[in-house]
Amino acid sequence: MKKINNFLLLSILLTLFFACNKKTEASDLDKLRNSNNTKSYPAVQMDSMQAINTITKQKVQELLDLSTLYVSGNRNTEVDSFIYSQMESYFHKPDSLTFKRMFKELDSMKVKAAKVNSLNVYKEFYKKDTLDYAKFNVEYFDDKNKSLGSFEKNAQYILLSTSKLKKEFKFYFLDFYSKPLKKDSTSVEVTK
Repeated sequence: MKKINNFLLLSILLTLFFACNKKTEASDLDKLRNSNNTKSYPAVQMDSMQAINTITKQKVQELLDLSTLYVSGNRNTEVDSFIYSQMESYFHKPDSLTFKRMFKELDSMKVKAAKVNSLNVYKEFYKKDTLDYAKFNVEYFDDKNKSLGSFEKNAQYILLSTSKLKKEFKFYFLDFYSKPLKKDSTSVEVTK
């Protein structure tokens, strides 16, 4: 009997000892607070065209998200005016006609969400100017997340230097859902 009591007492003490020495794992919040980019994310090298392509796709998606949010609202509340001013900040010189084509298209199709599927940046030369364009494929969705179709669109953008070192740029759209310049009057269009 004495051996059984000693064994039970020893097992209880060992269990308590190991339970007290259990190391606590850091919480997710502590992990985030103490992390830095060098440990968390691998360094990715991009050339300038890849960087411009990535930034342009991000900006197009953000503008489309804001636009669908604005169109689905009442357009007369403080939140709607804040969304509209956010949209204007994506443009170099916004005016009242900046969003007219896009809003008309989104309204007529009753679009509730949009997703940029592919995007390609390219340059056009007009007289002595070089114009930067993004050609992208956007897919529209209704309120039941059903696809309304994919459409080819164009946007003209500009990168403006923000520092004296010319390594930092601000991205602005000049025209959204724009038509590229026609090179000649005999261009051929494909119809379905």
